[in-house]
Amino acid sequence: MKDTHKYSILIYIMIPVLAAVWPALILAVYLPDAQEKIKNDISAYSDANNIMLDILLLSPERIEPDDPNKQKIEFSYDRVIDEVVSICGISPSKCKWNTGTIVESKASKSQSASVRLTGVDITRIAKFLSIIQSSWPKLVCNSIKLDKKENIPDEWDVLLDFKYFYTAID
Repeated sequence: MKDTHKYSILIYIMIPVLAAVWPALILAVYLPDAQEKIKNDISAYSDANNIMLDILLLSPERIEPDDPNKQKIEFSYDRVIDEVVSICGISPSKCKWNTGTIVESKASKSQSASVRLTGVDITRIAKFLSIIQSSWPKLVCNSIKLDKKENIPDEWDVLLDFKYFYTAID
């Protein structure tokens, strides 16, 4: 009983004060922070929704199911590299490539190529690599060699080695 009187300030004053401060802390600090986070999430969702609509408008064939009667586009390094270089705004004179022969094994076909971009800024190199690999999932970049040009802030020579894996042989 003596201990109860000894800690009476703690029991009768501090605990109710802390119990009253907790809801005030939630209303003053945590609730505005949660509201700000949900506002940011809604904004990010809106931005993502706009991007998805842009993709739908620019490339609606991505969401359509494959038509079995529709002839698929055959992969060709010449066509693909020309197309991606023009999308990235890289001058055709700054892009050279060599393709290897198509190698056939028991169950697959593949073809290698090396692409050299000269005097290109790093963002265009990244865009080139991103677009070509997202457009052709069976295209693998085996190696990248970057050489920075001296005395020029953002100009690079790059050598990319690719390998494309065709569908299995029937």
